[in-house]
Amino acid sequence: MNIHGYSRVAVGRPNLVLGDITANTQSIIDLYDQALTDQADLILMPELTVTGYTMADLFHQKALLDDSLKALDMLTKHTTGKHTILVVGLPLEIDNAIYNCGAVLYQGQILGIVPKSYLPTYNEYYETRWFAKASHLMDKQILLLDQIIPIGTDLIFTNTGDTALSFGVEICEDLWAPIPPSTYQGLQGALVLLNLSASNELIAKSDYRRSLVAGQSARLMSAYLYCSSGFGESSTDLTFGGHSIIAENGSIRNESDRFSLNKSYLFTDIDLDKLIYDRIHSNTYRECKTESSTFLCRKIGFKQANSTKEIMDKIDPHPFVPSNSHRREERCREIFSIQTSALAKRLTHIGHPKAIIGISGGLDSTLALLVTVKTFDLLKRDRKDIIGVTMPGFGTTDRTYNNALELMKALHITILEIPIAKAVTQHFIDIDHDPNLHDITYENSQARERTQLLMDLSNKYGGIVIGTGDLSELALGWATFNGDHMSMYGVNSSIPKTLVRYLVEWVSINEESKKAKEILADILHTPVSPELLPPTSDGNIAQKTEEVVGPYELHDFYLYYMLRFGFSPEKIYGLAVNAFEKKYDSLTILNWMEVFYKRFFAQQFKRSTLPDGPKVGSICLSPRGDLRMPSDSTGRLWLSRIESLRKSSC
Repeated sequence: MNIHGYSRVAVGRPNLVLGDITANTQSIIDLYDQALTDQADLILMPELTVTGYTMADLFHQKALLDDSLKALDMLTKHTTGKHTILVVGLPLEIDNAIYNCGAVLYQGQILGIVPKSYLPTYNEYYETRWFAKASHLMDKQILLLDQIIPIGTDLIFTNTGDTALSFGVEICEDLWAPIPPSTYQGLQGALVLLNLSASNELIAKSDYRRSLVAGQSARLMSAYLYCSSGFGESSTDLTFGGHSIIAENGSIRNESDRFSLNKSYLFTDIDLDKLIYDRIHSNTYRECKTESSTFLCRKIGFKQANSTKEIMDKIDPHPFVPSNSHRREERCREIFSIQTSALAKRLTHIGHPKAIIGISGGLDSTLALLVTVKTFDLLKRDRKDIIGVTMPGFGTTDRTYNNALELMKALHITILEIPIAKAVTQHFIDIDHDPNLHDITYENSQARERTQLLMDLSNKYGGIVIGTGDLSELALGWATFNGDHMSMYGVNSSIPKTLVRYLVEWVSINEESKKAKEILADILHTPVSPELLPPTSDGNIAQKTEEVVGPYELHDFYLYYMLRFGFSPEKIYGLAVNAFEKKYDSLTILNWMEVFYKRFFAQQFKRSTLPDGPKVGSICLSPRGDLRMPSDSTGRLWLSRIESLRKSSC
């Protein structure tokens, strides 16, 4: 499926033959044609691709300059009628000076020329011996190959066609400067930044180079393409490793091997919508953008239709959970530390009260209990000041009941068991409700009875009620208002359901008690359920949440892309089809997406009255923090788009 908002970008490093412009031009064409076959929107080449970077005093030779211009003409003509933009490096003689330039070629035209701003002349570098820097240019356009061509470091190349692709160009040392030209380009609209480079290799230099590229992409909320010269450059005194990097908003998306004796080529799909959203969302970016107006960039338009390619990346179906086991372990450790540190502060501020927590034998209350136990250990407090309360009701199964009791015993906390059936039955009499009618009143009466007990116990024992509800439940409103929706501090309020399981598993692995490990293992394999309906005839859980409200992995996926990047239902649907193609069909994805949007808008009133809880990730539903929306806003706009998707997929 084609997904809107992506641009495919490529980086190509040909094998150069120093001074053999004919051979180099053919190598450039070969890589360009490969990018064309891969439906790339643009391909970036290294600094001085046409000649090689290490030509030294030969740059002053007229023959070299003349043939470089001929190569430019040939490369420009080669792009005629083709979809892919070519960005290539070469020396150009302009007004009796030589400039180290990047040329942007498309559809048989030179869209613009970008000269290098900062010419290193220190240590092994001697660039001012051969080149003039960009600031020496007197004109903003030049006559070249019978074209009037914009020239300067202030050019932003902007697509006027179907995609939001816009890019700026800088050259090698420009990135090393305190304020690179790409800073202004990025602040004034360029989503993709390109660097033609010839960076020699030294011990640890690649790490620094990588950090520069990733850092610049993060600061400007952009993609950054870096392409450096490699094999073929002179090794008289230096070695060039051919390091190529594609970064997106601080993350390295793709990277070449260094020191390859062969040409290198790599490409990546960049989600432009993500970058646009982050810029819109950041007032810091807007303020810096205003301050950058002292250096105004020129927009150079080109028209590039959106190609019919499918994105090459497999979308991760679990965006909240790192797929790499080492990163996942680090993420769990950090989240657990945030939770325990936050709870420690709250307990310390109140005056070290006891902690009251309802234990059901399910994942959420288990995680909340583990956080509370760790917090008390950090504060060097007796675990007996944690009062775990199990409150079996009409739907409690032996499995969850026993797991709740055994886990509390294994963790050495104070245990209270308060059955709620008698109190709820009396409540049914009081409100004249038929106990055989298993409706929402039947369910919520149990949830509110449990919360009332916990609140009253907090008064009795001088404690605070620790909330157990997670981020996914809050997004869907899958909580009883003034029931399990309410607490005095919600330690799980920013943890999505898909991550809760991994956190409990991580604690289990690191848990010293063998008995606790065994219980946690069984809890991890227990179906998610509020257990508010009577068990099946064989004593198993009858009410499985995901059969009623939908798979949490889908809802977490919708939540992530809706709130983190503001994506439309159409784009989220396309991403979901890609991510879950072997698990859910398109109709199932649409049906549960409709449930998600309906519940997300209808249940905002619950999120508007949330108790405090620590933010741990980029998505938080706190009305005091990341999500401010009216409780009575309609979701009709989003639901109508889902209906259109359903009609178009039939």
